[in-house]
Amino acid sequence: MDLPVMPPVKPMLAKSVSRIPPGMQYEAKWDGFRAIVHRDGDEVVIGSRTGKPLTRYFPELVTAVRENLPPRCVIDGEIVIVYDGRLDFDRLSERIHPADSRVRLLAEQTPASLIAFDVLAVGDDSLLAARQSDRRAVLEAALSGASAPVHLAPATTDPALAQEWFERYEGAGLDGVVAKPLDLPYRPDTRVMYKIKHERTADCVVAGYRLHKSGPVVGSLLLGLYDCAGVLQHVGVCAAFSMQRRAELAAELEPLRVDFAGHPWAAWADAEAHERARLPGTQSRWSGKKDQSWVALRPERVCEVAYDHMEGNRFRHTARFRRWRPDRSPGGCTYAQLEEVVRYDLAEVLSAGGG
Repeated sequence: MDLPVMPPVKPMLAKSVSRIPPGMQYEAKWDGFRAIVHRDGDEVVIGSRTGKPLTRYFPELVTAVRENLPPRCVIDGEIVIVYDGRLDFDRLSERIHPADSRVRLLAEQTPASLIAFDVLAVGDDSLLAARQSDRRAVLEAALSGASAPVHLAPATTDPALAQEWFERYEGAGLDGVVAKPLDLPYRPDTRVMYKIKHERTADCVVAGYRLHKSGPVVGSLLLGLYDCAGVLQHVGVCAAFSMQRRAELAAELEPLRVDFAGHPWAAWADAEAHERARLPGTQSRWSGKKDQSWVALRPERVCEVAYDHMEGNRFRHTARFRRWRPDRSPGGCTYAQLEEVVRYDLAEVLSAGGG
């Protein structure tokens, strides 16, 4: 492979803001695996956000890249899996599997798509120094003949349309809007774009915590919600506390510490138990050698957290702690409190073209 921008490349990143800023290019925020795709003839390398190769996990995309992208190019985009008209991150995660036979079976059963939203090079020309608006024009030309499963991400410079996308597209599994300054060069591994994400709140039961890597203080709180059968399901964690607050939390929660016996999540270390209920994670190919042990607490305290969106019956990302809710009963912390997002067919999002 001999391209003007060679792998590995870490993609340009975005920082969170509360409102859609004016005077920029706007795109939907895709919820998948960020990927930098290098193609030089038949050679294809798909790199992850951290620069690690993803190529072997998506053989169907290697074929699609050869059929739809320019012979020599570097494209920034998102790998997604569409299921039942919306993005499905759980099915996407299943593709990171050590067995090649399993990967190829899933590639046939739930094929992935590539959403292209930036270009770093075409032919012998590096576009890293080019303006965002100029790169977009090159990208549109480069993908003018592309077809599924390679898609050009819809984009607009109309903030009113961006606001409409923000409000409507969540039902298709997207989680916000990205804003890019029109004169922005491509700056790898730097947060120079802006992301505007949905935020909601929920009251959750705190049923345990994991220790911080620095010592015997709280790393993250384990959150639960009761389902319609009255079973406490693990829905995610909240973290991002100061070191002082981590120590304070450990002291505050000490009276609630219990043995696993009798705890709603006592079977968390049993892999088969995870097929019957949502439990705190155990060792897996995702966690590697990371310590997944946790401290069990009597499920008596309730906290309010902020979250962006759900992935099935769990929080898609780490929630943000807002406050303790001593006025709330743990039994009242159910899925019924969560806002139900109106479904929206992803095909309609992609049909917006390059806008």
